[in-house]
Amino acid sequence: MPSIAHHALFFALSALTAASAFAQAPRGELVGPGRVSTAANETSATLTRDGAHLYFMRGDYASADTAILLADRVGDGWARVRVAPFSGVWRDSEPHIAPDGKRLYFVSNRPPTPDAAPLTTVRGGQSFPGANLWYVEARGEGWGEPVHIPGEVNRGVAVFNPSVAANGNLYFSAVREDSGGVNQLYLAKRNGEGWDAPQRLDVGVGPKANRMDPAIDPQERFMLFAGNEGDSRGAADIYIVFRDAQGGWGKPIALPGEVNSVWLENAPTLGRAFGEIFATSMRPQTAAFPKAKPDRVGDIAARVGQPLNGSRNLWRFDIAPLLREHGIQAEG
Repeated sequence: MPSIAHHALFFALSALTAASAFAQAPRGELVGPGRVSTAANETSATLTRDGAHLYFMRGDYASADTAILLADRVGDGWARVRVAPFSGVWRDSEPHIAPDGKRLYFVSNRPPTPDAAPLTTVRGGQSFPGANLWYVEARGEGWGEPVHIPGEVNRGVAVFNPSVAANGNLYFSAVREDSGGVNQLYLAKRNGEGWDAPQRLDVGVGPKANRMDPAIDPQERFMLFAGNEGDSRGAADIYIVFRDAQGGWGKPIALPGEVNSVWLENAPTLGRAFGEIFATSMRPQTAAFPKAKPDRVGDIAARVGQPLNGSRNLWRFDIAPLLREHGIQAEG
């Protein structure tokens, strides 16, 4: 029978392990407060290969009207925020720069051909902007003209969140005939200059759960996504799945530490440094009650006009310890 000393040692080691895990848990950093992360909705951060430029989406609170923006790195911060040259006319969103930096993929409701109508979808008898995948090619210091991805990838008007591996395989989320009426994750394998027909990924609890926003490791060793696998702390959490020995995907793990909260988290993306990720969160600033002095109208307006007002903001995290724990090491 274990002794009291044995139990004491066990609990001491457990506490030490928990403290170590807490110390390594990802701590969050709000991205560009007041410049990138503002009172509006911001999601879907993606960096150029040299890390000098940040592309992201900004829109209204409902994300009904969105555009892709661009910011320049200045020291440890971001400046010169402006609309990307290929955006600002249509409902553009969810930019993703390929690992080699040669293409920027994005989502838009723009007409797939010059003589076509803008993409629309109908829900509850109302018409909303549709969504297809597009890309622009790198051209010197800028980008070429937007190109609509043809074929099976864009079959339908609810195709979102492109993420590309180093070999050109295209991951995205969509509502399709085999998605159970909700968003699911799909893979279209690169085939010459195009892609094969998309296949739904067998991940987690299956098609009954809504999952979206894939962010694939360039070597396809792991993938992030947003959803609720039955253990989400909020409306949606950020999960990671690792490639298993059979080439499939393991059990989704909700990211630890401050990545997830009781508020909505979505749109995870990978940074350029090993373990660097970005995510979107609706977490507000912590409020203490009772207040030291009663609010005035101007106090409320000032608070609502700042980041952390309950809109979506961009956050940066470091999950390198978790990746190493699962045998993932930095490339090169």
